[in-house]
Amino acid sequence: MASSTALSLSWSSSPCWSHSFNGAANETLKLSERKFNFEVVAQKKAKKLRKVILKEDVTDLGKQGQLLDVKAGFFRNFLLPTGKAQLMTPLLLKELKIEDERIEAEKQRVKEEAQQLAMIFETVGAFKVKRKGGKGKLIFGTVTAQDLVDIIKAQLQRDIDKRIVSIPEIREIGEYIAELKLHPDVTARVKLNVFAN
Repeated sequence: MASSTALSLSWSSSPCWSHSFNGAANETLKLSERKFNFEVVAQKKAKKLRKVILKEDVTDLGKQGQLLDVKAGFFRNFLLPTGKAQLMTPLLLKELKIEDERIEAEKQRVKEEAQQLAMIFETVGAFKVKRKGGKGKLIFGTVTAQDLVDIIKAQLQRDIDKRIVSIPEIREIGEYIAELKLHPDVTARVKLNVFAN
């Protein structure tokens, strides 16, 4: 205890210390005379989103190959561990664009092929269908889509699905028009001549 008192006496009796203390006190006074303007800015909580591409269909989110912004936690805790999505990178974006261009070129090729096939069907002329005749212009039975498919296969060596054929109800001889839906944008109109033998 005596030593600490001596120490405090030595500090307080030291002229050097009191001189430096007075100098610091003067500087403190000068600083307090200055006015500082502090501006407090409130920050919104940053939304942490990740740009991802879906590897498979996810219910209530999107389809396979779709580019989405999802919350980071949802991606980290659900999509990534289950392998349903992948983070979008510049390389992946480039691959996605190349794949989209390839798919678009394939769609265009299919459409052009359908247009050429439609032109062939329309320039052939009328397909002849023979049926057993009845009273007057009536025929026995009707002409079906399968009949038209068989005639096209026999004459043009083309396989056509009967589900794309739209044919009116034919119960008598005459000329009719059938439609072939070759592509969502391409429909071929084919003439049918129905006659009795």
